Amino acid sequence: MSSTFTGDETAPFFGFLGAAAALVFSCMGAAYGTAKSGVGVASMGVMRPELVMKSIVPVVMAGVLGIYGLIIAVIISTGINPKAKSYYLFDGYAHLSSGLACGLAGLSAGMAIGIVGDAGVRANAQQPKLFVGMILILIFAEALALYGLIVGIILSSRAGQSRAE
Repeated sequence: MSSTFTGDETAPFFGFLGAAAALVFSCMGAAYGTAKSGVGVASMGVMRPELVMKSIVPVVMAGVLGIYGLIIAVIISTGINPKAKSYYLFDGYAHLSSGLACGLAGLSAGMAIGIVGDAGVRANAQQPKLFVGMILILIFAEALALYGLIVGIILSSRAGQSRAE
């Protein structure tokens, strides 16, 4: 049993770390966005209860961020099967970077959605003309997470291309 250590034995660790990072960071962003904008909805509901359902939009948009992380985590985890196909360090690092790209983009977008959602629904209660502007800002914040999802999919597709077999 004189097998040499090539480093590829630890590659699945990095792949699974990428899957975990995608889900954890995206859900942290979703949780923060939901909580922060939910506080704004509750505060606004005291002043103008008829606008509560209209002001739920930031909460829904924040919840979508967790789905982005779930998608990448599933893509990564299905690509890790060292028994069926060789899994090299390149593959592990590709999956790690994929998960971090999606997860951290989701975290950032969740923070932006939470802050804009909180201030936006409170301002909308006082001036209804601000609703469209708030929605546009929320869309651009959500797009940040979508960019992370796209880059994550591209990076995870690079796994398995390290060596010709």
